[in-house]
Amino acid sequence: MIKSIAAALTTLALAGPAFASPDVDAATQSQIREKLTAEGYEVRKIDNEDGMIEVYALKNGERFELYLDADLNVVRSKTED
Repeated sequence: MIKSIAAALTTLALAGPAFASPDVDAATQSQIREKLTAEGYEVRKIDNEDGMIEVYALKNGERFELYLDADLNVVRSKTED
């Protein structure tokens, strides 16, 4: 019984990260790149974090971390030092 529980917990632990942070699909990434490029950003990386899309980008020599909502609007940004 203990072995069964341990096996189940191991399976859940290994599967957990896959469910916690799914990749942003290619079509959405394309839309984000197009939109932010038009706004003067050079997109470097797109990821998911805390239910929002996180984008690392450059603009005018500054590094930015942008957070987008489901409608691909920037709802928060910060510069990286």
